[in-house]
Amino acid sequence: MAYFWVKTFHILLVTSWFAGLFYLPRIYVNMAQPHDAPTQQVLTNMAHRLYRFMLPLAVLSVGTGLALFLHFGIGKGMGWIHAKIALVVGLVIYHWYCGRILQHFKAGLNQRSHVYFRWFNEIPVLMLLLVLILVVFKPF
Repeated sequence: MAYFWVKTFHILLVTSWFAGLFYLPRIYVNMAQPHDAPTQQVLTNMAHRLYRFMLPLAVLSVGTGLALFLHFGIGKGMGWIHAKIALVVGLVIYHWYCGRILQHFKAGLNQRSHVYFRWFNEIPVLMLLLVLILVVFKPF
């Protein structure tokens, strides 16, 4: 029974984390476009609050995923789980990099265009697709 609770919370937490990973770079698209100071400050505050909200979701997502792998043995001995773990590490790095970008915006140091952030926004979509393919099909 515990397995199903952990799995349920893992799916809920991952879904919530991804909502933030999809939305935060979209805020960066808007922040990279010229705005007056009050609008820029509102966008910066939105991004900051969202990033702070996403951090515990990321930690709990990874924690419940590790519990499924280490305690319940999901995927042990199968190659797909190692590929999934590698993608999750990539998502954690992406999340961390989003925080670095936010620091640059706060300091007024952003050098990237809104077009860059439009492409940057697609990375978590592709990574989610790859993770879902691995989890559903377990190709190796």
